[in-house]
Amino acid sequence: MGLFDRLTGGSGDPRVAFVGIDGVPYSLISENPDIFPNLTRIASAGTGTPIDSIVPPESSACWPALTTGVNPGETGVYGFQDREVGSYDTYVPMGRDVQATRVWDRVTDAGRKATVMNVPVTFPPQRDVQRMVSGFLSPGVDTAAHPESFADSLNEGNYRIDTDAKLGHKDDKSSFIENAEQTLKRRYEAFKQYIERDDWDLFFGVFMTTDRVNHFLFKDYERDGTYSEEFVEFYRTVDAYLGDLHDALPDDVTMVVASDHGFTSLDYEVHCNVWLEENGWLSYESDDHDSLSDIKSESKAYSLIPGRFFINLEGREPRGSVSQDDYEAVRDELKTELEALEGPDGKKVAERVVVKEDAFDGAQDHLAPDLVVVPNHGFDLKSGFKGHDDVFGTGPRNGMHSFDNATLLIDDPDVAVEADIDLYDITPTILDLMEIETDAEFDGRSLV
Repeated sequence: MGLFDRLTGGSGDPRVAFVGIDGVPYSLISENPDIFPNLTRIASAGTGTPIDSIVPPESSACWPALTTGVNPGETGVYGFQDREVGSYDTYVPMGRDVQATRVWDRVTDAGRKATVMNVPVTFPPQRDVQRMVSGFLSPGVDTAAHPESFADSLNEGNYRIDTDAKLGHKDDKSSFIENAEQTLKRRYEAFKQYIERDDWDLFFGVFMTTDRVNHFLFKDYERDGTYSEEFVEFYRTVDAYLGDLHDALPDDVTMVVASDHGFTSLDYEVHCNVWLEENGWLSYESDDHDSLSDIKSESKAYSLIPGRFFINLEGREPRGSVSQDDYEAVRDELKTELEALEGPDGKKVAERVVVKEDAFDGAQDHLAPDLVVVPNHGFDLKSGFKGHDDVFGTGPRNGMHSFDNATLLIDDPDVAVEADIDLYDITPTILDLMEIETDAEFDGRSLV
């Protein structure tokens, strides 16, 4: 829908339907128009472009950033696992840990209605939006959906919050693929039902199953592996569902399709805390260690997923060993060693190493890691504390997140494709498309 239609249409305020396709790389779509005829059509009606993710490109950090337009220094969520202030205890961030204002809250504050479905890091569901079912990490529909009538409706349709990723750990992926297809179908059916209800101003739903399939089958696609045909057929279905949702939208609705990060083949898992231990940065109280709280006081650094490195800083960490005076020198030394780290194939592990000041700014930046490694394609950064025999290894996954090559498609010709587009631009663009004014400061800008 163009600007003229939005300004002259008789259907009231312009509306937006956002559909997330977690972890879908833009190149997968652009290089395969035969697999994605509908997404190609949507892009042709407006714009389609690769965009950058955020630092770090991990879903738990990405979706709060995408839905607020600000960096983790404001949202307070840096990854799947974060550390408590002044403690070695860690926690899994949930919806209440997101400290910045979500796009659907701005829509609601403007007197408009929002239907929010399956967005990661939104549990427990908010009670102040029209309807919401939380996504990734939610325990079940009954507690993840509000109001109660919404939960009842979802249960009637056998709605699934997530794919059973454990099935992907098996050598035979048949059960995993079947589970993923069923989860995808039920998500689509629920999205279709509430899109057609047509009682919202913002529809915001996320397909998470794409990320799950990419983790276990992406190398099969890129390198013609055992399940390459199943991967392609799965994505033909994704495209058909998105095309059907697009065609079900009223004329006054702009469709936005986006992913939170890209994807690439995984060659090596990199066990960062093993590397730190082998290189004298990290030690433990005993051989029986399994958590951050087990590190010795003389440790100089530790890591949390994905690729976040913390100096064991005096006055910040409970048993900090690095003084404030030595902080910069120690961090620079660690940065230099990380930049030099090579994999078994002789390739550099780090595409770049980012210092916290260059990535994070805001009221929650005291939670920020001191360094973040953005890895080169092929190196997936792990940071458990149980220990492994080797720094480099392999696991059940053959696909990994990438900072580059995320997806943005908008069926509006008035949206401009500019340089340096990233996740932070999506929320201001949605608000602009809906003609909702705000004096909020974003890290992104509207593309309209």
